[in-house]
Amino acid sequence: MPYASSLSTHDDPAIAVAEAIGHILDKLGSSPDFAVVFVSGHFRNCVSDIHSAVAELLRPNVLIGCTAGAVICGGKEIEDQSGLSIFGGNLDGQVTPLRIDSPSDLLQETGQPLAETAIHTMLLLADPFSFPAESALAECRLLYPKVQIIGGLVSSTDPSSGNCLFLDGEIYRDGAVALLIKGEVTIEPLLSQGCRPIGNPLIITKSRDNMIYELGGQPALKRLEEMIHAMPEKEKTLVNHGLHVGRVIDEHKLEFTRGDFLIRAVIGADQESGVVAIGDLAPVGSTIQFQVRDASSAAEDLVQLSSQIPMADGALLFTCNGRGTNLFETPNHDASEVSTRIRGEAVAGMFCAGEIGPVSEQSFLHGFTASAAIFRD
Repeated sequence: MPYASSLSTHDDPAIAVAEAIGHILDKLGSSPDFAVVFVSGHFRNCVSDIHSAVAELLRPNVLIGCTAGAVICGGKEIEDQSGLSIFGGNLDGQVTPLRIDSPSDLLQETGQPLAETAIHTMLLLADPFSFPAESALAECRLLYPKVQIIGGLVSSTDPSSGNCLFLDGEIYRDGAVALLIKGEVTIEPLLSQGCRPIGNPLIITKSRDNMIYELGGQPALKRLEEMIHAMPEKEKTLVNHGLHVGRVIDEHKLEFTRGDFLIRAVIGADQESGVVAIGDLAPVGSTIQFQVRDASSAAEDLVQLSSQIPMADGALLFTCNGRGTNLFETPNHDASEVSTRIRGEAVAGMFCAGEIGPVSEQSFLHGFTASAAIFRD
């Protein structure tokens, strides 16, 4: 098998790291092309030792990793205890490590821009407090439109807790680290934003910045109220708990499905002016559709999207820390679903403070989302 994942939840970090490394060695042998390490719980205090042990014993050609609020391995999500998860791979391609402070750092060692290379995927791990993810991704969409970016923001809620990122021999407390991948390996994105569309698609006919004045030539709030009035009571309850909007990214399509929308929150409305404000820009001519999100919608969305994926060889999964048992009644929801599509359950990942993945081939920062990089050799 070209990819493998391993997990240890042993309380002793020395035993945990030996256990996790041992499983990867058994499956891949030493010196895999790359290894990705996720560290949670009180193991965070031992990041330097864990980092050194993986580098010395597993000896991957490229090593990347970070601390996390919770880790994923196979079909398991380790939310409330310490865990160490490792993903290793040998792929038909080339993996290049990259330290990022700003989008201008996205250059190969030769100084050649990504836009002029065969790089097709960036796996990105970033600190949410020091790395400007939204603006960096926006710049990347302009500079490197052919590079898909998949990953997540480290899920600590307190910058003083000591978020750690590591790349090869170095440990960082800020910025971002990444793997640039090119070659014959196929990496497919899976992005489940956990929403269900309601009503019909509508065209923005008047707007300014994030404020929508008119939909289809009528006041935006009037359109929204008419749609809600026609909904069953159960649907109205979901709207009251939080309304979202999906903006179509690729307007060239004739029909729009779940994966075509970038989901953002509806953040307010003004009864007098009829304006609806959303958490995103709202360009005139854009197609939008209102959305609702709950556990049932999120489960349905992930199952529908993952069922379209042929069996693959490995996956890195980045899921929101607002999902897991904070959203679903049973544990391991996202990991168990994704792992059914991966041979040998070679899945690893982490809970995030923001998830990164493409919509219609353009990469964005998301919330309450499950984003995965699906490896296929």
